[in-house]
Amino acid sequence: MKPANKPVSPNFSSGPTTKFPGWQLDMLNGVLAGRSHRSAPAKAKLKDIIETHRELLGIPADYYIGIVPASDTGAVEMAMWSMLGQRGVDVVAWENFSNDWLLDSRDHLKLDDLRIFEAPYGELPDLNQLDCDRDIVFPWNGTTSGVRVPNGDWISPDRKGLTICDATSAVFAYDMPWDKLDVTTWSWQKVLGSEAAHGMLVLSPRAVERLESYTPDRPLPKIFRMTKKGKLNTAIFEGSTINTPSMLAVEDCLVALNWVRSIGGIAEMMRRSQKNYEAVAKWVESSDIFEFLCTDENVRSTTSLCLKVKDPWLTAQSDDEQKAFIKSLISLIDKEGAGHDFNAYRTAPAGLRIWGGATVEASDINCLLAWIDWAYAQLKSNEQEAA
Repeated sequence: MKPANKPVSPNFSSGPTTKFPGWQLDMLNGVLAGRSHRSAPAKAKLKDIIETHRELLGIPADYYIGIVPASDTGAVEMAMWSMLGQRGVDVVAWENFSNDWLLDSRDHLKLDDLRIFEAPYGELPDLNQLDCDRDIVFPWNGTTSGVRVPNGDWISPDRKGLTICDATSAVFAYDMPWDKLDVTTWSWQKVLGSEAAHGMLVLSPRAVERLESYTPDRPLPKIFRMTKKGKLNTAIFEGSTINTPSMLAVEDCLVALNWVRSIGGIAEMMRRSQKNYEAVAKWVESSDIFEFLCTDENVRSTTSLCLKVKDPWLTAQSDDEQKAFIKSLISLIDKEGAGHDFNAYRTAPAGLRIWGGATVEASDINCLLAWIDWAYAQLKSNEQEAA
Protein backbone atom coordinates (compact mmCIF):
# COMPACT_ATOMS: atom_id res chain seq x y z
CA MET A 1 0.00 0.00 0.00
CA LYS A 2 1.24 3.46 -0.88
CA PRO A 3 2.42 5.26 2.27
CA ALA A 4 0.14 7.98 3.58
CA ASN A 5 2.90 10.13 5.09
CA LYS A 6 5.96 11.82 3.64
CA PRO A 7 9.10 13.03 5.41
CA VAL A 8 8.92 16.58 6.73
CA SER A 9 12.32 17.05 5.10
CA PRO A 10 12.74 14.68 2.14
CA ASN A 11 16.43 15.56 1.70
CA PHE A 12 18.78 12.63 2.32
CA SER A 13 21.84 13.72 0.34
CA SER A 14 25.26 12.89 1.76
CA GLY A 15 26.49 16.37 0.92
CA PRO A 16 25.37 19.01 0.98
CA THR A 17 23.20 17.50 3.69
CA THR A 18 19.80 18.64 4.89
CA LYS A 19 19.47 21.71 7.09
CA PHE A 20 18.77 21.24 10.78
CA PRO A 21 15.09 20.94 11.83
CA GLY A 22 13.45 24.35 11.92
CA TRP A 23 16.04 26.08 9.71
CA GLN A 24 14.64 29.12 7.91
CA LEU A 25 16.25 31.48 5.43
CA ASP A 26 15.45 34.50 7.58
CA MET A 27 17.78 33.10 10.23
CA LEU A 28 20.56 34.52 8.04
CA ASN A 29 19.40 38.12 8.40
CA GLY A 30 22.57 38.95 10.31
CA VAL A 31 24.73 38.27 7.24
CA LEU A 32 27.35 40.89 6.40
CA ALA A 33 26.29 41.04 2.77
CA GLY A 34 28.46 43.34 0.70
CA ARG A 35 31.09 43.71 3.44
CA SER A 36 34.73 42.84 2.97
CA HIS A 37 35.84 39.62 4.62
CA ARG A 38 38.83 41.65 5.85
CA SER A 39 36.61 44.06 7.77
CA ALA A 40 36.64 43.81 11.56
CA PRO A 41 33.02 42.56 11.83
CA ALA A 42 33.60 39.90 9.18
CA LYS A 43 36.84 38.69 10.75
CA ALA A 44 35.02 38.51 14.08
CA LYS A 45 32.44 36.15 12.56
CA LEU A 46 35.15 33.98 11.04
CA LYS A 47 36.96 33.87 14.38
CA ASP A 48 33.65 32.97 16.04
CA ILE A 49 33.33 29.95 13.74
CA ILE A 50 36.83 28.84 14.72
CA GLU A 51 36.35 29.20 18.46
CA THR A 52 32.84 27.74 18.49
CA HIS A 53 34.19 24.65 16.75
CA ARG A 54 36.91 24.46 19.41
CA GLU A 55 34.31 24.74 22.18
CA LEU A 56 31.78 22.25 20.79
CA LEU A 57 34.29 19.65 19.60
CA GLY A 58 36.70 19.88 22.53
CA ILE A 59 39.68 20.73 20.32
CA PRO A 60 42.79 21.37 22.48
CA ALA A 61 43.80 24.96 23.11
CA ASP A 62 47.24 24.48 21.50
CA TYR A 63 45.78 23.18 18.22
CA TYR A 64 45.35 25.64 15.37
CA ILE A 65 41.99 25.78 13.56
CA GLY A 66 41.62 27.43 10.17
CA ILE A 67 38.96 28.05 7.53
CA VAL A 68 40.43 27.15 4.15
CA PRO A 69 39.37 27.09 0.48
CA ALA A 70 37.80 24.27 -1.53
CA SER A 71 35.92 22.38 1.16
CA ASP A 72 37.33 19.19 2.69
CA THR A 73 39.19 18.31 -0.51
CA GLY A 74 41.12 21.57 -0.38
CA ALA A 75 41.93 21.08 3.29
CA VAL A 76 43.26 17.53 2.79
CA GLU A 77 45.30 18.41 -0.26
CA MET A 78 46.86 21.55 1.21
CA ALA A 79 48.10 19.37 4.08
CA MET A 80 49.37 16.65 1.76
CA TRP A 81 51.16 19.04 -0.59
CA SER A 82 52.67 21.02 2.29
CA MET A 83 53.76 18.22 4.62
CA LEU A 84 54.34 14.93 2.82
CA GLY A 85 57.75 13.78 1.63
CA GLN A 86 59.91 14.17 4.72
CA ARG A 87 59.37 10.52 5.71
CA GLY A 88 57.63 7.46 4.33
CA VAL A 89 53.86 7.57 3.84
CA ASP A 90 51.12 4.98 4.40
CA VAL A 91 47.85 5.72 2.60
CA VAL A 92 44.68 3.88 3.61
CA ALA A 93 41.86 3.64 1.07
CA TRP A 94 38.57 1.78 1.17
CA GLU A 95 36.15 3.95 -0.80
CA ASN A 96 36.05 6.67 -3.43
CA PHE A 97 37.39 9.73 -1.61
CA SER A 98 40.19 7.97 0.23
CA ASN A 99 41.13 6.58 -3.17
CA ASP A 100 41.59 10.20 -4.28
CA TRP A 101 44.24 10.65 -1.58
CA LEU A 102 45.86 7.45 -2.81
CA LEU A 103 45.97 8.81 -6.37
CA ASP A 104 47.28 12.16 -5.11
CA SER A 105 50.13 10.42 -3.28
CA ARG A 106 51.08 8.02 -6.03
CA ASP A 107 50.31 9.76 -9.32
CA HIS A 108 50.60 13.46 -8.54
CA LEU A 109 52.94 13.91 -5.60
CA LYS A 110 54.80 10.80 -6.82
CA LEU A 111 56.08 10.02 -3.34
CA ASP A 112 59.14 7.79 -3.35
CA ASP A 113 58.45 5.88 -0.14
CA LEU A 114 54.75 5.03 -0.34
CA ARG A 115 52.80 2.07 0.99
CA ILE A 116 49.16 1.54 0.05
CA PHE A 117 46.57 -0.33 2.10
CA GLU A 118 43.27 -0.93 0.33
CA ALA A 119 39.98 -2.74 0.91
CA PRO A 120 36.92 -3.13 -1.32
CA TYR A 121 33.64 -1.32 -0.71
CA GLY A 122 32.14 -2.45 2.60
CA GLU A 123 35.41 -3.49 4.22
CA LEU A 124 38.20 -1.88 6.26
CA PRO A 125 41.92 -2.54 5.72
CA ASP A 126 43.91 -4.04 8.60
CA LEU A 127 44.94 -0.92 10.50
CA ASN A 128 47.47 -2.89 12.54
CA GLN A 129 49.66 -3.08 9.42
CA LEU A 130 50.24 0.67 9.51
CA ASP A 131 53.52 2.08 10.78
CA CYS A 132 53.04 5.14 12.99
CA ASP A 133 56.65 6.17 12.46
CA ARG A 134 55.56 6.97 8.92
CA ASP A 135 53.03 9.61 7.93
CA ILE A 136 49.52 8.13 7.61
CA VAL A 137 46.74 9.52 5.40
CA PHE A 138 43.29 8.06 6.06
CA PRO A 139 39.58 8.88 6.30
CA TRP A 140 37.79 8.46 9.61
CA ASN A 141 34.49 7.67 7.94
CA GLY A 142 34.14 6.36 4.39
CA THR A 143 31.33 8.53 3.03
CA THR A 144 30.71 6.37 -0.02
CA SER A 145 31.06 2.92 1.59
CA GLY A 146 29.58 3.30 5.08
CA VAL A 147 32.75 1.99 6.76
CA ARG A 148 34.62 3.86 9.50
CA VAL A 149 37.58 3.30 11.76
CA PRO A 150 36.30 2.04 15.13
CA ASN A 151 38.56 4.26 17.26
CA GLY A 152 42.05 5.70 17.46
CA ASP A 153 43.57 2.93 19.55
CA TRP A 154 45.73 1.80 16.60
CA ILE A 155 47.52 5.17 16.51
CA SER A 156 50.61 5.26 18.71
CA PRO A 157 50.82 8.13 21.22
CA ASP A 158 54.61 8.03 20.68
CA ARG A 159 54.43 8.16 16.89
CA LYS A 160 57.14 9.87 14.86
CA GLY A 161 54.98 10.34 11.79
CA LEU A 162 51.96 12.56 11.29
CA THR A 163 48.37 11.37 11.05
CA ILE A 164 46.40 13.22 8.37
CA CYS A 165 42.71 12.44 8.86
CA ASP A 166 39.91 13.25 6.43
CA ALA A 167 37.06 13.50 8.92
CA THR A 168 34.50 15.23 6.73
CA SER A 169 31.57 12.90 7.51
CA ALA A 170 32.81 12.10 11.03
CA VAL A 171 33.21 15.40 12.89
CA PHE A 172 30.04 16.16 14.91
CA ALA A 173 29.08 12.46 14.69
CA TYR A 174 31.88 10.76 16.65
CA ASP A 175 34.06 11.58 19.62
CA MET A 176 37.34 12.40 17.87
CA PRO A 177 40.59 11.49 19.71
CA TRP A 178 42.39 14.78 19.06
CA ASP A 179 45.58 13.60 20.76
CA LYS A 180 45.91 10.95 18.04
CA LEU A 181 45.25 13.33 15.12
CA ASP A 182 47.84 15.76 13.75
CA VAL A 183 45.89 17.08 10.79
CA THR A 184 42.10 16.86 10.76
CA THR A 185 39.85 18.15 7.99
CA TRP A 186 36.14 18.50 7.32
CA SER A 187 33.63 20.79 5.66
CA TRP A 188 30.54 22.64 6.82
CA GLN A 189 28.28 20.82 4.36
CA LYS A 190 28.40 17.39 6.01
CA VAL A 191 27.28 16.59 9.57
CA LEU A 192 26.76 20.27 10.37
CA GLY A 193 24.28 20.64 7.49
CA SER A 194 25.69 23.99 6.38
CA GLU A 195 27.00 25.24 3.03
CA ALA A 196 29.69 23.90 0.71
CA ALA A 197 33.05 25.22 -0.57
CA HIS A 198 34.60 25.99 2.83
CA GLY A 199 36.98 23.58 4.56
CA MET A 200 38.14 23.28 8.15
CA LEU A 201 41.75 22.43 8.95
CA VAL A 202 43.01 21.55 12.44
CA LEU A 203 46.75 21.31 13.12
CA SER A 204 48.38 19.76 16.17
CA PRO A 205 51.66 21.20 17.50
CA ARG A 206 53.44 18.32 15.74
CA ALA A 207 51.90 19.33 12.41
CA VAL A 208 52.98 22.93 12.98
CA GLU A 209 56.51 21.74 13.68
CA ARG A 210 56.52 19.85 10.36
CA LEU A 211 55.39 22.95 8.48
CA GLU A 212 58.09 25.07 10.09
CA SER A 213 60.92 22.54 9.70
CA TYR A 214 60.24 21.00 6.29
CA THR A 215 59.97 22.68 2.91
CA PRO A 216 58.88 20.29 0.13
CA ASP A 217 60.63 20.47 -3.24
CA ARG A 218 57.40 21.11 -5.12
CA PRO A 219 55.54 24.27 -6.07
CA LEU A 220 52.74 25.23 -3.69
CA PRO A 221 49.77 27.21 -5.04
CA LYS A 222 48.81 30.22 -2.98
CA ILE A 223 45.77 28.48 -1.50
CA PHE A 224 48.06 25.72 -0.12
CA ARG A 225 50.58 28.00 1.61
CA MET A 226 50.39 27.96 5.40
CA THR A 227 53.77 29.46 6.28
CA LYS A 228 55.39 32.85 5.90
CA LYS A 229 59.16 33.27 6.20
CA GLY A 230 59.49 29.77 7.59
CA LYS A 231 56.87 30.19 10.33
CA LEU A 232 53.21 29.27 10.52
CA ASN A 233 51.05 32.06 9.14
CA THR A 234 48.93 32.29 12.28
CA ALA A 235 46.62 34.91 10.75
CA ILE A 236 44.98 32.10 8.74
CA PHE A 237 43.95 30.54 12.05
CA GLU A 238 42.58 33.76 13.49
CA GLY A 239 39.99 34.57 10.84
CA SER A 240 42.14 35.97 8.01
CA THR A 241 41.30 33.47 5.29
CA ILE A 242 43.62 32.77 2.37
CA ASN A 243 40.96 33.67 -0.16
CA THR A 244 37.49 35.23 -0.07
CA PRO A 245 34.84 33.24 1.81
CA SER A 246 31.12 33.58 1.26
CA MET A 247 29.78 35.71 4.08
CA LEU A 248 26.36 34.16 3.46
CA ALA A 249 27.85 30.71 4.06
CA VAL A 250 29.67 32.07 7.11
CA GLU A 251 26.37 33.25 8.58
CA ASP A 252 24.72 29.91 7.85
CA CYS A 253 27.59 28.08 9.56
CA LEU A 254 27.22 30.24 12.68
CA VAL A 255 23.47 29.55 12.75
CA ALA A 256 24.14 25.80 12.47
CA LEU A 257 26.75 25.91 15.25
CA ASN A 258 24.33 27.77 17.50
CA TRP A 259 21.76 25.05 16.83
CA VAL A 260 24.29 22.41 17.88
CA ARG A 261 24.92 24.29 21.10
CA SER A 262 21.18 24.73 21.72
CA ILE A 263 20.39 21.01 21.52
CA GLY A 264 23.17 19.96 23.89
CA GLY A 265 26.34 19.92 21.82
CA ILE A 266 28.33 17.00 20.45
CA ALA A 267 26.73 14.42 22.76
CA GLU A 268 23.28 15.13 21.35
CA MET A 269 24.62 15.22 17.79
CA MET A 270 26.08 11.75 18.30
CA ARG A 271 22.85 10.50 19.88
CA ARG A 272 20.74 11.77 16.97
CA SER A 273 23.02 10.15 14.41
CA GLN A 274 23.00 6.86 16.34
CA LYS A 275 19.19 6.97 16.47
CA ASN A 276 19.06 7.41 12.68
CA TYR A 277 21.40 4.48 12.20
CA GLU A 278 19.30 2.32 14.52
CA ALA A 279 16.14 3.15 12.53
CA VAL A 280 17.77 1.81 9.36
CA ALA A 281 19.33 -1.16 11.17
CA LYS A 282 15.94 -2.22 12.53
CA TRP A 283 14.44 -2.02 9.03
CA VAL A 284 17.34 -3.97 7.51
CA GLU A 285 16.83 -6.80 10.03
CA SER A 286 13.41 -7.56 8.58
CA SER A 287 14.06 -6.51 4.98
CA ASP A 288 14.17 -9.03 2.14
CA ILE A 289 15.43 -6.36 -0.23
CA PHE A 290 18.46 -4.58 1.21
CA GLU A 291 21.31 -5.20 3.63
CA PHE A 292 24.19 -3.08 4.88
CA LEU A 293 27.15 -2.81 2.51
CA CYS A 294 29.37 -3.08 5.59
CA THR A 295 28.75 -6.42 7.31
CA ASP A 296 30.82 -5.64 10.44
CA GLU A 297 28.69 -3.47 12.72
CA ASN A 298 31.79 -2.51 14.75
CA VAL A 299 33.07 -0.43 11.84
CA ARG A 300 29.74 0.53 10.30
CA SER A 301 29.11 4.23 9.81
CA THR A 302 26.27 5.96 11.63
CA THR A 303 26.23 8.83 9.13
CA SER A 304 26.77 7.24 5.72
CA LEU A 305 24.10 4.53 5.76
CA CYS A 306 25.11 2.50 2.73
CA LEU A 307 22.96 -0.44 1.62
CA LYS A 308 23.30 -3.06 -1.10
CA VAL A 309 20.71 -5.24 -2.79
CA LYS A 310 20.10 -8.73 -1.38
CA ASP A 311 16.84 -9.76 -3.10
CA PRO A 312 17.84 -12.82 -5.22
CA TRP A 313 15.44 -11.70 -7.96
CA LEU A 314 17.51 -8.55 -8.48
CA THR A 315 20.99 -9.83 -7.61
CA ALA A 316 20.57 -12.46 -10.35
CA GLN A 317 20.59 -9.63 -12.87
CA SER A 318 23.68 -7.86 -14.22
CA ASP A 319 25.27 -4.96 -12.35
CA ASP A 320 23.99 -2.53 -14.97
CA GLU A 321 20.47 -3.91 -14.69
CA GLN A 322 20.58 -3.70 -10.90
CA LYS A 323 21.72 -0.09 -11.00
CA ALA A 324 19.08 0.79 -13.58
CA PHE A 325 16.38 -0.70 -11.35
CA ILE A 326 17.62 1.25 -8.30
CA LYS A 327 17.74 4.40 -10.39
CA SER A 328 14.09 3.88 -11.30
CA LEU A 329 13.21 3.30 -7.64
CA ILE A 330 14.88 6.52 -6.56
CA SER A 331 13.28 8.42 -9.43
CA LEU A 332 9.81 7.18 -8.47
CA ILE A 333 10.25 8.27 -4.85
CA ASP A 334 11.74 11.57 -5.95
CA LYS A 335 8.71 12.32 -8.15
CA GLU A 336 6.45 11.58 -5.20
CA GLY A 337 8.37 14.15 -3.15
CA ALA A 338 9.08 11.50 -0.54
CA GLY A 339 12.87 11.37 -0.77
CA HIS A 340 15.72 12.94 -2.73
CA ASP A 341 19.37 12.13 -3.44
CA PHE A 342 19.79 8.84 -1.57
CA ASN A 343 21.37 6.86 -4.39
CA ALA A 344 24.56 4.88 -3.80
CA TYR A 345 27.77 6.47 -5.01
CA ARG A 346 28.35 5.82 -8.71
CA THR A 347 31.34 3.48 -8.19
CA ALA A 348 29.72 1.57 -5.30
CA PRO A 349 27.67 -1.62 -5.70
CA ALA A 350 24.01 -1.18 -6.63
CA GLY A 351 22.14 0.09 -3.61
CA LEU A 352 21.24 3.13 -1.54
CA ARG A 353 23.12 5.72 0.52
CA ILE A 354 20.92 7.42 3.10
CA TRP A 355 22.44 10.25 5.11
CA GLY A 356 22.00 9.65 8.83
CA GLY A 357 23.76 12.69 10.27
CA ALA A 358 22.27 14.67 13.14
CA THR A 359 20.36 17.20 11.02
CA VAL A 360 18.13 14.36 9.79
CA GLU A 361 15.14 13.32 11.90
CA ALA A 362 14.67 9.59 12.60
CA SER A 363 10.96 10.00 11.87
CA ASP A 364 11.83 11.20 8.37
CA ILE A 365 14.08 8.19 7.81
CA ASN A 366 11.29 5.85 8.89
CA CYS A 367 8.97 7.54 6.40
CA LEU A 368 11.53 7.13 3.63
CA LEU A 369 11.99 3.44 4.39
CA ALA A 370 8.25 2.85 3.97
CA TRP A 371 8.40 4.56 0.59
CA ILE A 372 11.37 2.41 -0.43
CA ASP A 373 9.42 -0.76 0.37
CA TRP A 374 6.43 0.51 -1.63
CA ALA A 375 8.45 1.65 -4.66
CA TYR A 376 10.47 -1.57 -4.78
CA ALA A 377 7.33 -3.70 -4.71
CA GLN A 378 5.70 -1.58 -7.43
CA LEU A 379 8.66 -1.72 -9.80
CA LYS A 380 9.36 -5.40 -9.21
CA SER A 381 5.73 -6.28 -9.89
CA ASN A 382 5.77 -4.23 -13.10
CA GLU A 383 8.91 -5.96 -14.37
CA GLN A 384 7.65 -9.43 -13.49
CA GLU A 385 4.37 -8.78 -15.28
CA ALA A 386 6.23 -7.52 -18.33
CA ALA A 387 8.54 -10.55 -18.45
